[in-house]
Amino acid sequence: MKVFLKHFVALFLLTVMFSFAACNDTDDGSYVAPITTYEKIKGDWKLTSVKQIDEVAKANSQSPSEMVLTSQFDFSTFTIKLNVDANNEPTDYAVGGNAPAIFAKAGYWKLAYPFPSTDGAASIIYLYSDAAKTAKIGELAITATPGATDVLELKLTRKTKGVAFVSYVYRLSPNVNE
Repeated sequence: MKVFLKHFVALFLLTVMFSFAACNDTDDGSYVAPITTYEKIKGDWKLTSVKQIDEVAKANSQSPSEMVLTSQFDFSTFTIKLNVDANNEPTDYAVGGNAPAIFAKAGYWKLAYPFPSTDGAASIIYLYSDAAKTAKIGELAITATPGATDVLELKLTRKTKGVAFVSYVYRLSPNVNE
C-alpha cells in the first residue's frame, strides 16, 4: 500500500506540474488585419488578352460564341490604374491606351465587399462618375484575383432588360513600365 501511495503521489505531482506548465499564454504577436481584395488589385495593370463573349450564342450552344479581340482595335495598348489611399481604400481609376472605350475611361471605384466571397462568387467593382460614389456608371466582375499568379481578370457584361447579351473578359498583368 505504501508503494502504491508513493506512486500515486508522484503521479499526482507530475500531473499538477504539467497542468501549470500548460496554462502559459502564448504570445503570438499583435493583431494583423486580414488582406483585402483592394490590396491585391490596386495599382497599374496592362492587358494580356481580351475576349468578347456572345452570351446569347453561348446560352444556345451556338458557334462561334467567343472572339479574341487582343490584336484588334488597338486593345493591346489597354491599361488600367486602380488607385487607393494610404489605408488601401479605393479612390479613382484611369484607363489608358487607344482601345475603344467599352466603359468610362476615368472615374471612381469601390468593391461591393472588400474581401473575397466565401461562396466563390465573383467580387464586383462598382464604377462611379463622382468622388462621393453616388452616380454609378458601371460594374466589373473580378473573375480572377492575383495570388499564386499575377493575373487579374475583369469581366464587363452588357445587359438589356436584365438579360446578358455580350461580355468582355480582360486578362491583365502588372504594368511594371509605369
